[in-house]
Amino acid sequence: MKEKKDVLPIRILGDKVLREKAQPIEDLTDEIIKLAKKMEATMKMANGIGLAAPQVGKSIRLFVVDTEYLEISKRPMVFINPVIVEKDGESVFEEGCLSIPGLYADVIRPKKIVVKTFILRRKKLVEREIEADDLFARVIQHEIDHLDGVLFIDHLPPEERAELLREWTKKRHSMG
Repeated sequence: MKEKKDVLPIRILGDKVLREKAQPIEDLTDEIIKLAKKMEATMKMANGIGLAAPQVGKSIRLFVVDTEYLEISKRPMVFINPVIVEKDGESVFEEGCLSIPGLYADVIRPKKIVVKTFILRRKKLVEREIEADDLFARVIQHEIDHLDGVLFIDHLPPEERAELLREWTKKRHSMG
């Protein structure tokens, strides 16, 4: 069981780090490995399926995915410097985000993708090309968006985005 000290604070909409384009990771350091482990613990504690480094205040191209929840693997997958190289199809699905708690909307994204990335395996980087579809593809795209300073609400029509943000702001103010 992860300890509370391993859980990082999640940045919320309005924090400027969420709108920055994250920097590529040049070298795998112990600090990055520790960050990935803490991000896994943070994602689990927050009941998320994915978490990108900018969401915990680090503007680097790294994210974690709960592949156990997706029934792909027993342990979370750490993506470093991912790039989508192919997209196919279209899918509409309701998305939410740990950085915009309580806000959900249907988002159109490609149904299938191929992503080139480095995966962290046993403290080593392994280059991979991963084919993903459905929810796995959606999670990867959502997290790569975070690395580019894009939030899921940016994919919505302007009127819908504005209405959702008004609701979210009202909820946030009523909670104190």
